[in-house]
Amino acid sequence: MKTTVAQARSFSRPIRLLLLNQLSINVGFYMLMPYLAGHLAGQLGLAAWLVGLILGVRNLGQQGMFLIGGSLADRLGYKPMILTGLVLRTVGFALLGLVDTVPALLAASAITGLAGAFFNPAVRAYVAQEAGERKVEAFAVFNVFYQLGILIGPLVGLLLTGFAFRVTCLTAAFLFALLAIAQARALPSRRGSRTGADESIWHDWRQALSNRPFLLFSLAMIGSYVLNFQVYLGLPIEVRRVSGSELGVTLLFVLSGGLAIAGQVPITAWAKSRWTPGQAMTRGLWLMGLAFLPLALTAPLKLPASLALIAVLLATALLTISTMIVYPFEMTTIAILGGDRMIGTYYGLYNTLSGVGIAAGNLLTGAAIDAGRQMALPGLPWWALAAVGAGCAVAMRALDRTGGLTPARLEAVAPH
Repeated sequence: MKTTVAQARSFSRPIRLLLLNQLSINVGFYMLMPYLAGHLAGQLGLAAWLVGLILGVRNLGQQGMFLIGGSLADRLGYKPMILTGLVLRTVGFALLGLVDTVPALLAASAITGLAGAFFNPAVRAYVAQEAGERKVEAFAVFNVFYQLGILIGPLVGLLLTGFAFRVTCLTAAFLFALLAIAQARALPSRRGSRTGADESIWHDWRQALSNRPFLLFSLAMIGSYVLNFQVYLGLPIEVRRVSGSELGVTLLFVLSGGLAIAGQVPITAWAKSRWTPGQAMTRGLWLMGLAFLPLALTAPLKLPASLALIAVLLATALLTISTMIVYPFEMTTIAILGGDRMIGTYYGLYNTLSGVGIAAGNLLTGAAIDAGRQMALPGLPWWALAAVGAGCAVAMRALDRTGGLTPARLEAVAPH
């Protein structure tokens, strides 16, 4: 952890502020969101389909608006979009604690999602621009603060929800309000990469969508987001199946967050000293697929609950390590593929494409889990996920070997 702190302190003041900003954003978000479904279904007594609709509106509002948020950040500047997102999140979270009608809850959920679509691409674009040649190291430290917020948030939320869910919502809203005030005062302004451009936003989108190397890279990486999301979908389902307890789910998240916090910076330094970015991502994706083999091999066996749980935790650990290998190089590559122009637009489009992939992947994963149960093939979904990882790794290797990840190849498609 000392290495991580030293690494964080080595960056400029704006990046250090954005690291604390992301930590606080995740604390505020995760102190509330894990308990929202229980509040809607329990205290408000909403039907399950309404709960799913309200939660889905937030996700749709965020994923669907990422591209617009990123493009606005390029045009208006990164700081204004960060502040706008923080203010919207303040309003959305406050409403979730104060209203109890379905239309008002849908509006609050949509505002909350829109907030994320505004500040997420802007924050990443700001970090990429400010870090210069140290993008890989910056995003490694960024992920540590990101994961730390995920660990702290639910614990704070559990404590506050013990009093009342409204207290949790208003506390989270207050935190975002403080963040907005602090960022308005302390975060230096940075011009967006398309500030003052004569062309329309549609022109920028056409440029991004015609950037063939970027689109191929995005397609190669989409599967990795499906695999990563299994920490929230497939792995918790498997924990409950083998143990019948929520304790294993808690262990799963603690293990994932703890490994990321302790290991991200040294693993990134180790990978960067030995591999090119393409090699690091390719090998990380292979490991991401291999992470599901312990489950594929043990699912058909009638193991004691403790051993079956160890297999799930092993898969979680391998998945987390593989993500730590890939993530900093992935975020850096997005900026490189855009030629350091329209950074917000590229991050926004990348997140939108990933969101579509996650939605489709979750449906297919759920179908594979159900099919495995019906066909008495419990290993089926895990073999399928392992195959997805292998496919992503093969695609990334092909891109790397053909020069699709190098700046020289991209000069012709970079917008002017």
